[in-house]
Amino acid sequence: MSALNPQILGLAENAHRAILNRALNGTGLTYESYVALKIASGGPVPAVAFPGTIAGALKVDPEAADQIIADLAAAGLLTADSSLTDQARDLLDRIGAAVGSSVAGAYAGIPAEDLETAGRVLTLITDRLTAILTT
Repeated sequence: MSALNPQILGLAENAHRAILNRALNGTGLTYESYVALKIASGGPVPAVAFPGTIAGALKVDPEAADQIIADLAAAGLLTADSSLTDQARDLLDRIGAAVGSSVAGAYAGIPAEDLETAGRVLTLITDRLTAILTT
């Protein structure tokens, strides 16, 4: 087994993204709009901070984040205060169920301690790379 490196990380991300893209197929959502909805689903984000939160999560410029929000609002998935509509909640539930069953199978049998370690390491790497991007 190899040590964690950018290639292994990228392959894992690509596999996760392919599962998500399959679930997004036919929903009208892009990966970026899905991420924005997931952020909104995590609880109230002040409307003034919401675009910056999306831009930071997706590593896009503020104008792109504003466009994602505008598109979601136009589709009836976000309210003016960046809250999810019932339609958005239902959509996220369906996508989550589709992704969850695949991901659960992939993670099955991996010791909880290993998953916790992987989570800590990946969070640290993400934080460090994000810091580099902001300098």
